[in-house]
Amino acid sequence: MTAPVVLIAEQLSPATVAALGPDFEVVQADGTDREALRAALANADAVLVRSATQLDAEAIGWAPKLKVIARAGVGLDNVDIKAATQAGVMVVNAPTSNIISAAELTVAHILGLARHLPRAHGSLAAGEWKRSSFTGIELYEKTVGIVGLGRIGALVAERLRGFGVELIAFDPYVTAVRAQQLGVELVSLEELVSRADFLTIHMPRTPETLGMIGADQLAAMKPTAYVVNVARGGLIDEAALAAALADGQIAGAALDVFMQEPPADASLTGLPNVNVTPHLGASTEEAQEKAGIAVAKSVRLALAGDLVPDAVNLAGAGIDEYVRPGLPLTEKLGQVFAGLANGPIASLDIEVHGELSEHRVEALRLAALKGLFARIVSEPVSYVNAPLLAEQRNLEVRFSVDSISESYRNVITLRGALTDGTQISVSGTLTGPKQIEKIVEVNGYDVELPIPEHLIVFSYTDRPGIVAAYGSLLGEAGVNIAGLQIARDEKKGTALSVLSIDAPIADELVEQLRDAIGAEQISVIDIAEL
Repeated sequence: MTAPVVLIAEQLSPATVAALGPDFEVVQADGTDREALRAALANADAVLVRSATQLDAEAIGWAPKLKVIARAGVGLDNVDIKAATQAGVMVVNAPTSNIISAAELTVAHILGLARHLPRAHGSLAAGEWKRSSFTGIELYEKTVGIVGLGRIGALVAERLRGFGVELIAFDPYVTAVRAQQLGVELVSLEELVSRADFLTIHMPRTPETLGMIGADQLAAMKPTAYVVNVARGGLIDEAALAAALADGQIAGAALDVFMQEPPADASLTGLPNVNVTPHLGASTEEAQEKAGIAVAKSVRLALAGDLVPDAVNLAGAGIDEYVRPGLPLTEKLGQVFAGLANGPIASLDIEVHGELSEHRVEALRLAALKGLFARIVSEPVSYVNAPLLAEQRNLEVRFSVDSISESYRNVITLRGALTDGTQISVSGTLTGPKQIEKIVEVNGYDVELPIPEHLIVFSYTDRPGIVAAYGSLLGEAGVNIAGLQIARDEKKGTALSVLSIDAPIADELVEQLRDAIGAEQISVIDIAEL
């Protein structure tokens, strides 16, 4: 039997090759040379890359035997995940390989700002001796505000605690118990920006978090404050930041990531009070080695036909064919559940009902957690780290399976409680020969609506004119309603509307909708392909 061919398309550590083991034929090629890549992919069963090799739809089409693409790192901008999935090719990465490196770079940037290290170095290197120009500040007894208390944010908190700082954090999904364990005070975003001497952000980049530190937040900060972003470009509004720095609203900033990389101009990189690095969060020898070893192990599992925990798409082996279509549905239900939650989640029940009970469905539990945390934490979420994220956040997770499903062949329900006692739930199913993904229940109300890319859910007192009110506002804003379901508990009781819309909507429009219909609760959810 011919050994599977593993193509290494970029320079990887010897430990990566060693982790593959002796069972494969390992070949190497320059992935940046398209002709060399094309020739090498023709016989490849797996390919390992970093960030330079572009595995787009064309390249995937050159590889008829390809079963797995492994990115030795976190980001997947150079891999066409959709094309890979359509071709039945698994994509894996190393989602936790860089968390220590990213946390340490954050601390380095905070220290660099406090002591003006880059400017002082540049001055001395130029032959100057201007000690008085670079008087810094101590971190001791300063207030550090952490926006996003996930794994990296928590590591930053642990490392800064030794400097004797006061730690405050904003994270709507973290419980007070978890924050207390980390020695962090939970506060609102408004309070955090007003109190922080240093603000560091560690959130995922989603439509809701894009530009979440904008002109209003920067204006509310102390003129002596600094901001740091080692997470994702765009979490801090770059134009607003440049203006705040130029006007002296804040003292300075440190940036490792940008909305466009490399940056299109020097509006930020050219400012004297900005320290910049070229996306070095994962650029340590240790992180690179961890990433290589992790994906090598994933390649071994994939080519052996086993379940691969770090798979980011659904082309992996080891999952029952009857269960497989339920994975993307369940991930999306996890995203909807997170969108419905307006505070920290205390417990989550994942329920599988119907014919699925006859199969191995443990992967659906992982898919639900993966979808849930994809909207909550800054680091990439996989099947392997999602349960760890739940454990770290003291989230009580229960999983149950039964054969009873009254209205559909199968129903998957996510049901849970927030720390304030609020109960939320969402259920979904697959219908028809095309296996269309549908939401069939929200917070106890029966609905049936294909899962859209953009979703609005609101509850209100049932009365005439509500549909006209929100329909008019959305129409005036140029937002088309693609689908609509209304449910109610009784006449003139509480009603629930679930809207599928064609485009995301601005925060201002959300508030207009809330006021126009007197919404008791409103959630705007943008579903991402994971």
